[in-house]
Amino acid sequence: MDTSSLLPLMGRNSILFQEDLHSHEEELSKTIRSSRFLVVGGAGSIGSAVVRELFAREPLALHVVDTSENNLAELVRDIRASLGYMHGDFHAYCFDVLGPEFDAFSKSFNAGNTGYDYVLNFSALKHVRSEKDPFTLMRLLDVNVFLTKKLLDFATAIGANKFFCVSTDKAANPVNMMGGSKRIMEMFLLGENGQTNVSTARFANVAFSDGSLPYAWTQRILKDQPIAAPNDIRRYFVSAQEGALLCLFSILQGSDREIYFPKLSPKLHLQSFCSMAEKFLESRGFEPYECASEDEARERVSELKVQKKWPCYFFQTDTTGEKDFEEFYTESEEVEWERYHEIGVVKNEAIVDGAQLEQFCTRIQELRRHQTWTKQDLLESFGLLLSGFAHRETGRYLDNRM
Repeated sequence: MDTSSLLPLMGRNSILFQEDLHSHEEELSKTIRSSRFLVVGGAGSIGSAVVRELFAREPLALHVVDTSENNLAELVRDIRASLGYMHGDFHAYCFDVLGPEFDAFSKSFNAGNTGYDYVLNFSALKHVRSEKDPFTLMRLLDVNVFLTKKLLDFATAIGANKFFCVSTDKAANPVNMMGGSKRIMEMFLLGENGQTNVSTARFANVAFSDGSLPYAWTQRILKDQPIAAPNDIRRYFVSAQEGALLCLFSILQGSDREIYFPKLSPKLHLQSFCSMAEKFLESRGFEPYECASEDEARERVSELKVQKKWPCYFFQTDTTGEKDFEEFYTESEEVEWERYHEIGVVKNEAIVDGAQLEQFCTRIQELRRHQTWTKQDLLESFGLLLSGFAHRETGRYLDNRM
């Protein structure tokens, strides 16, 4: 869905960051036209939106890496069908940065190949459900932390001007291991003392992004299945395009160790999932019909559909890692409010203890070497860096929900 069609579902009537974009467009476009970009995780929801913004402004080179062959194919088809072609070098690669293919790719730059001015990382395991077992959790750490570290080392080695890695609002005072992993990722960035500048961005839930709960509603409709949503959780929502613009400002204008986030305003306010679900169904021509149980919702799809109604099951949340509220910065962080109209900037010094980061890496390597670890082992490893980590464990996970 494009941003304009999403606005009513997000409870808004205007697109974020337009005043800032109008003020800085000339500078942003000029920088892009004279730069070479590597975008890792570039076929996901935010990554592909950033790729589109860059492509439209004609960079010298735009190379996209992703592990999803299907998503890469769709990204290229979408760009060709909407934006056509650009004068610079555009190429899509399908491999895993954590695998040997990227190691070989990296060596080609040591042989005199032209490098990149900007290295951008949008790879992430982004679901709270990823902490349901210790094996998926280790993969979460690999992608969210160690892949980022590997790319940062690469960016430094080739002399890139900027390394950017997307973060999340859930990294501010994290209560789940996904948010905790992103906060640790931020700490690795903030602890970097190389010549390559680093920056990141925290933003809210991306409405209807791949794998999100709102996206799941589109699939339930296609498959004649009921819709489910929590009735006690409210979140901030942005579109993929809005998230991409926030990232673009951080990538191109963020100083070293700065974190960009959207300012709260009448344009950006909390929206409940069940309210969004109702608006979504109404936009599809159906009246929401609330059921008392999952069983009732599953059983009544055919009956209600002919009446232009759709069964919904709204429930109270009891799953691990759910945060009661969202925040983009903490009380201990210094925030600059005046630089942009709708964007706040967290400013950081290099205050991360390098010895603690090394201790964390060593601990994870030891667990891997023994090829056995538990969720508790990983929680204790998180504790090496995140003092007072307020992890919320209920013993129930999102896979227990419809």
